[in-house]
Amino acid sequence: MRTEPNAILRLYDGFVRAVSSLQSPFLLVIRLYWGWQISQNGWGKLHNLSHVTEFFASLGLPAPAFTATFVATFEFVGGILLAIGLLSRIAALGIVIDMTVAYVAADKAALLGFFSDPGKFYNADPFIFLFVGLIILIVGPGKLSLDTLLDRTIRKREYSAAGDSGSSGT
Repeated sequence: MRTEPNAILRLYDGFVRAVSSLQSPFLLVIRLYWGWQISQNGWGKLHNLSHVTEFFASLGLPAPAFTATFVATFEFVGGILLAIGLLSRIAALGIVIDMTVAYVAADKAALLGFFSDPGKFYNADPFIFLFVGLIILIVGPGKLSLDTLLDRTIRKREYSAAGDSGSSGT
């Protein structure tokens, strides 16, 4: 009998389970660290709106004062939401859009170097925030988040309400 393939499959399955158990703590660390960094970035912009407005005007962005205020406020609030895991995917989508616009408006050469000069692309300032935003947008916030807690609470109420109405015989 051949037991070696089964042993290899069992070892592989054990490895996958062990690594998968790290997913939520890993996502928590990503959210906490980079959410804090994004919020600090926004906080810094909020306290230097005149400089940010000048920079946005130099880039030719429309309504630079409004845009600077909007971006700074979004990064501050979105970073906090990302860190605590509340409305994570919506915050992540906003961060992805924000960082894509940052590439297009402020570092088009790095964006265009995506294939021809990848180092220029991933060394650009927006890269890590874009990457983190994509991770949370695609994978989600993980089990250790307010999103998951709220989802469980809401679903528990829905199941309870469905169970109560279903057991009344109506």
